Amino acid sequence: MGVAGSPFDATGRLAWGILGTGRIAGTFATALASARRGYLLAVGSRSAESARAFADRHGAKRAYGSYDELLADPDVKAVYISLPNHLHATWTLRCAEAGKHILCEKPLASNLGEAMVAIEAARERGVFLMEAFMYRCHPQTATLARLLRERAIGDVRQVQVAFSYNMRGPHPENIRQQNPSAGGGIMDVGCYPASMARLVAGAALGRDFADPLDVKAVGHIGAESRVDEWSSAVLRFEGDILASIACGIQVAVEPTLRVFGSEGSIYVAQPWFPGRDAPGRVVLNRDGREPDTIAADAEVPLYSVEADTVADALAAGLTQAPSPAMSWADSLGNMRTLDLWRRDVGLVFDVERPAALVNRVSGRPLAVRPDARMTYGAVPGVEKRISRAVMGSMAFSHGLPYTCALLDYFVEQGGNCIDTAYGYRTEPMVGDWLRLRGNRDEIVLIVKGAHTPDCNPQALTRQLHESLERLRTDYADIYFMHRDNPEIPVGEFVDVLNEHHRAGRIRAFGGSNWTIERITEANEYARKRGLTPFVVSSPNFALAVWNEPMWAGCIAAVDPASRAWYQATGMPIFAWSSQASGFFTGRFRPEDAGNPAIAPIVRTWFNAENFARLERAKELAARRGVTSAQIALAYVLSQPLSIFALIGPRTIDEARESLGALTITLTPEELHWLETGRSA
Repeated sequence: MGVAGSPFDATGRLAWGILGTGRIAGTFATALASARRGYLLAVGSRSAESARAFADRHGAKRAYGSYDELLADPDVKAVYISLPNHLHATWTLRCAEAGKHILCEKPLASNLGEAMVAIEAARERGVFLMEAFMYRCHPQTATLARLLRERAIGDVRQVQVAFSYNMRGPHPENIRQQNPSAGGGIMDVGCYPASMARLVAGAALGRDFADPLDVKAVGHIGAESRVDEWSSAVLRFEGDILASIACGIQVAVEPTLRVFGSEGSIYVAQPWFPGRDAPGRVVLNRDGREPDTIAADAEVPLYSVEADTVADALAAGLTQAPSPAMSWADSLGNMRTLDLWRRDVGLVFDVERPAALVNRVSGRPLAVRPDARMTYGAVPGVEKRISRAVMGSMAFSHGLPYTCALLDYFVEQGGNCIDTAYGYRTEPMVGDWLRLRGNRDEIVLIVKGAHTPDCNPQALTRQLHESLERLRTDYADIYFMHRDNPEIPVGEFVDVLNEHHRAGRIRAFGGSNWTIERITEANEYARKRGLTPFVVSSPNFALAVWNEPMWAGCIAAVDPASRAWYQATGMPIFAWSSQASGFFTGRFRPEDAGNPAIAPIVRTWFNAENFARLERAKELAARRGVTSAQIALAYVLSQPLSIFALIGPRTIDEARESLGALTITLTPEELHWLETGRSA
């Protein structure tokens, strides 16, 4: 759903509105006077007086005493959000819902969860959205990225970059020294070195950006401000590229960029404000040669370049800015990096605490959308219908705002089944979300326990009680033993599971990674004694066939004998790794086999047959107008079995793609062709 009509007026210019009247709003308003393709039409503030004073200073024709009034103006086509950090996501969402194109001041949100929600709103409404890192729009930054892609200094090994300033003493009235406003050095200026380090590492690796594999940080948190006042971090990227980054709001550090490689170095004297005090330039030092100063300036001031970047992208029909400006994926990666930096420093914002998360970014109650296209199945003993896409929870360790964003989206799309496990250590996140949303009775909660080496009846009982406590509930809808222990007679497990079933702690149970033989033995034991049997199973099932299990003790059910047994018995399957660890996204190639960062995936999924299946999935996806990953998931869901697919999206974007597979039904002939390459 895109925004109808051209955003440009009859003169070919873009009419801007600004939310907020602070210093940076004034800077952008001044810049619009020099922009090639934009002008300031309106300003919105919390008071009519403030808006009118700002409009008079900067030549805006219209002044509004509320942000909503500005968004209601049909002549405003693009909005610059200059509000405090904790308001960025909310007003990005509202701008998108009003059909406005958006330039949001950095950081895009208070955390990754909010950023995902904001970006999804822009995607759904078809509006342009860019995080306002002005330096990313300047020719100096493009020149730097080009030199790195061309390997001008060989292999990049070290990056040193900082951005800080000294506010000289406590200023509690300043939003940068306010925890409730998501202030502090990391959010105000640390986001710049983080984004620069990711750009440098990405360019060195031949990409638009790269995300760090590790983030290690230290910092000082003010007793009164409760935000970081100075901090440093080390980021490790693929290829062992290391970046040392620093920031602060109570200390001034030289704001330079140095990149060191195997054959020289690059120096940028003013990475953040090129053209302000001197023309943009990059100094290239190659071993054995004289330094080479490369001019890289713009025809208009820095913030004018930023405004024109938005206009040029809109003229090209884009909803995201081209690199090196911030794309949506780039912004999400930067937000994740800032979250990890703050986690190491120990900084949590008030807006991230459970009390604040009762209210969603949208401000609306959580409900299934009318256009949700979820499909459902059933499990004996569970009275609720169960979404055939099951949300995995392994990634929820990133924090409660992130968990809320993903689970809220899942429920909006009709999802109601969540897979948890004692061993994931993310149960408290799910429990907090259930309490915040008050929807436990609507959710089908899977609990897993008794993983090796604690696979025995005593550990099962202890872990179940702990899991239920963490999840803030008194029962599991479905309980899976996470592993089997053949050294223990199967009857001992059946007995203890029945004990918890009778007590109401579990409604249905089964085995994850249990062989058909052991399930059959367990159910024969239960039949003879009038006990409740295993009614559900959770093996691996995917289009890709593994070389060996990724984890010890795992079972797959893709062989003909297993398929026949599940079809004959009708026992529901909850298929884990239904997307083969992302193998069918197409981001892996045979030549990546030596990449240590993906060694488990290489060991498990890399073989000639799977790559052949990937190519067939791509071919079928092209014919269907979908993605190869969706074809791989549809392959699982289209089986002639009672089957549910566990998915593990790490972003809302990935969740949307996965859930799109629910609308794809593959024929038996297509299933056979995907497996064999031959007609049935």
